Amino acid sequence: MAEADPFPPQNAPAAQAAKEHVGETRSRRSRTILMVLGPVVVVAGALWYWFGNQGTVSTDNAYIKQDIVAVAGEVSGLITKVNVRENQHVKAGDVLFTIDPATFDATIRQADAQIATAQAKVTALNADVAAKAAALAAANDDLALAQANFSREKALMDKGFNTRARMDAAEHAVAVARDRIVSIRAEVAQARSELATGAQVPGVNPAIAAAQANRAKATLDMERTVVRAPADGVVTQVTRLQVGQMVFPGVPMVSIVRDGSARVDANFKETDLNHMRPGQPAEIEIDAYPGLKLKGHVESIGAGTGSEFSVLPAQNATGNWVKVIQRVPVRIAIDSKSERPLIAGLSSDVTVHVGK
Repeated sequence: MAEADPFPPQNAPAAQAAKEHVGETRSRRSRTILMVLGPVVVVAGALWYWFGNQGTVSTDNAYIKQDIVAVAGEVSGLITKVNVRENQHVKAGDVLFTIDPATFDATIRQADAQIATAQAKVTALNADVAAKAAALAAANDDLALAQANFSREKALMDKGFNTRARMDAAEHAVAVARDRIVSIRAEVAQARSELATGAQVPGVNPAIAAAQANRAKATLDMERTVVRAPADGVVTQVTRLQVGQMVFPGVPMVSIVRDGSARVDANFKETDLNHMRPGQPAEIEIDAYPGLKLKGHVESIGAGTGSEFSVLPAQNATGNWVKVIQRVPVRIAIDSKSERPLIAGLSSDVTVHVGK
């Protein structure tokens, strides 16, 4: 026996209406639920975000910085040898490049010749002083003899056993001996003066001292023809080092990124600094390494905004002034050890926990 149709044909319109009524009721109920739960979800999310970010300030205007040492020659000359390549790691004291030492070697030989000449002159002056000192001693003996002879002649004259001519001759001999002593003493003083002229240290001849100073300077310049790394780090900008390239004192030829000097310079809005203090913990994310998070802390807060140290500082004393939020550089020390290279200049995001 066939199963009876629950909705006979004559009842089809009523059944359809019942189905539509049920669907409309369900739709209305869903809208009601959404209208109630939607705002709740939004408010809950806002509260979660607000409480989650309480006590933190963040900026994406931050960059990795490292100490970069510019290495320049201290003497001029042509490069004869280059010992490093781009991005090579070096230790302090490693030879970077060498400058032609020929000029400085010649200067050392010239200084040696000057020292020898000065020493020979000093030897001659010392011999002259010694000779004049001996002549002065002989002149003093002659004066003593002349004075003794004058005394005898005068005694005889007083007794009437002498002539006036002999007395005058004896007196003249004393005067001549005295004049000779004065002359020799002047010559000795002149010779000693030549030995000591310009001397800064007693007993040191200035000519020899000057020649020795020239040699010391030439020796130092010779040592400076070998340019060494001033610190441990990675060599960059080596392309300027070419054999035959002229080096001038003070002109940078190569740079070294110092090991262990990585930090972050973050530029925070001035409105974020109210509760920021040195020592507060920070989190660092680097754009180049997604997923890498480093720990750090606030090392220092800048003494001025970035605009204050620009080449052309902003002039706000005008009629068209527009207030712009300033940014202050904050140095973030990196406490974590990174497995990835912290390349100078990489962009990063920094979050500081100002509530701690």
